[in-house]
Amino acid sequence: MDSEAIIGLFKLRFKSYILDVIKKNEKRIIITVNPDAIIDIADYLYKSAGFRFIIATAIHSRKGFEIHYHFSKDSFGLILNIHVVLDKENPQIESLSNMFNASNWIEREMHELFGINFINHPNQEKLISEGNWAEGVYPMRKEFK
Repeated sequence: MDSEAIIGLFKLRFKSYILDVIKKNEKRIIITVNPDAIIDIADYLYKSAGFRFIIATAIHSRKGFEIHYHFSKDSFGLILNIHVVLDKENPQIESLSNMFNASNWIEREMHELFGINFINHPNQEKLISEGNWAEGVYPMRKEFK
């Protein structure tokens, strides 16, 4: 099975949640999805499609708060980035920490730096900021004109 077949199966299963697909090259694909589907998508990728969760990264852009969830299909050398854009005013998404221990700290870090709320996170306490900046200040947020 090649990357086209893997993506084809993904599209069939989650077509109503997919907003965009960008094939960067044969080994990296970015799929933008509705944030409400993140748990179902992560569960499918891990349990059914044989991907492993690597890490998640976030940015604050004019679109809103963007998260890329990085998954790897090691046997193919394929990296699949599941991309979500969260609300500008109330950025929140379901936590993957109850599915992947590896997402615990990175979600805590994104919460501290961006103010993203990870719903059902088991421990969204401060990780890095104790005493470094005021409560309610999120240093990675940008002011857009």
